[in-house]
Amino acid sequence: MPMKIGEQPFFDRVDEALENDFMRTAMASAQDRLRGRKLDATVNDEQIGDWEEWRSAGEEIRRHTLENLDFYLNQLSENFSKRGGHVYFAETAEDATRYIQEVAKRKNAKKITKAKSMVTEEIGLNEALEEIGCQVYETDLAEYILQIDDHDRPSHIVVPSLHKNKEQIRDTFRDKAGYTGTEEPRELTAFARSQLREVFLEADIGVTGCNFAVAESGTISLVTNEGNANMVTTYPETQISVMGMERLVPTWKELDVMVNLLSRSAVGQKITTYITNLTPQLEENSVDAPKEFHLVILDAGRSNALGTEFQSALHCIRCAACVNVCPVYRQIGGHAYGSIYQGPIGAVLSPILGGYEDYGELPFASSLCAACSEACPVRIPLHEQLIRHREIYVAQKGKVSEKLAMKAFGIGASTPSLFQGAVKGMPAIMKPFVKNDSISSGPGPMKLWTSIRDFPSPEQNNFRSWFKHHKDGGDS
Repeated sequence: MPMKIGEQPFFDRVDEALENDFMRTAMASAQDRLRGRKLDATVNDEQIGDWEEWRSAGEEIRRHTLENLDFYLNQLSENFSKRGGHVYFAETAEDATRYIQEVAKRKNAKKITKAKSMVTEEIGLNEALEEIGCQVYETDLAEYILQIDDHDRPSHIVVPSLHKNKEQIRDTFRDKAGYTGTEEPRELTAFARSQLREVFLEADIGVTGCNFAVAESGTISLVTNEGNANMVTTYPETQISVMGMERLVPTWKELDVMVNLLSRSAVGQKITTYITNLTPQLEENSVDAPKEFHLVILDAGRSNALGTEFQSALHCIRCAACVNVCPVYRQIGGHAYGSIYQGPIGAVLSPILGGYEDYGELPFASSLCAACSEACPVRIPLHEQLIRHREIYVAQKGKVSEKLAMKAFGIGASTPSLFQGAVKGMPAIMKPFVKNDSISSGPGPMKLWTSIRDFPSPEQNNFRSWFKHHKDGGDS
């Protein structure tokens, strides 16, 4: 499946990531920086008012839109088509890539420029276009770096090349593209710009994703910082935008709220450099609009969440605020998730879109601290959905021994006499493993825990005994 990164088992990827000291340092530094900027642009910014009210407004807009998804999709499709655009509803990733391949063949396209888009990563669009002989050029700087570095995959939803430093980028440019300059960011950026300038002018088709689509006008909205999306959508005569079917807002009024939430939550900006709104135009004398505009609206598993306890996962606006506060992502980075969607939202979305067979272990990559839910600008209860995913996964894929153990624990914990007996007997049972009042090498399920930390030894004087003694007038 295109959204999948690598074939290694999940825990092998985690072990590999934990041994990468550079990656862990880079992730921690980036998280601190992005989280600090977000706080300055949200709860610490007096100009925006009460940030919690903005979050509530965002949650309500997303909930209303998802609960009326059919209506707004039809409205978007009708308004986009009225202005001369072509709308295609793709049930699967294969449907989407097949349609785009047909457009490229019909236009006899050779060069295609792309703006940053997670949904096109999800459907493997680059590979599909290269199969039919097209040259695809990523024009976002971070995506350009990944592309020339042997098609490396993104490690962060908003900052795809977060796992690389400037020295590594310099070496990649030197080895893959003939760069002769230094690791100075300005020089590196100028080099990438010089490589892409002619490509913009020669492209036959421009491809973008879609941050939001405005149903009332049939407009595609792109929230960007580099300006490359404007070049991608202006020069080629044919434009193709790909959007997940949930990326809708009813009107321009709701777009205003969502852009504020996205800009401030993603990188801590009060407003981004460019907000580009694209509506099909058929005027013959138009000089800065594509002559042919296609909109591909993708399901690819999203309808699995509609009407279920996971529907609010589709509220996500891809800001990565949850990723930037996740203590697990901080330690293992993005590639360990094995999905182009990383962090808490990736661990929730990936099993919905791709199933438990490939992504069922991801919900266990969480401490359940709920920092992700607290950070989400549209109030998705991420930690609750992670728990629910775990329950489903264990019911479907869990080991028989684990199920029996948990069932026995449930019986013991809910039966007072059994629970009290276990508490009283535990000090004696664990005595062979206790050294210096702690357990550093425990048996059975404790083995993994004690392999990296000590477990406190069971107290002889448990709470019930102490409380009875205290109640009877003994010393505390």
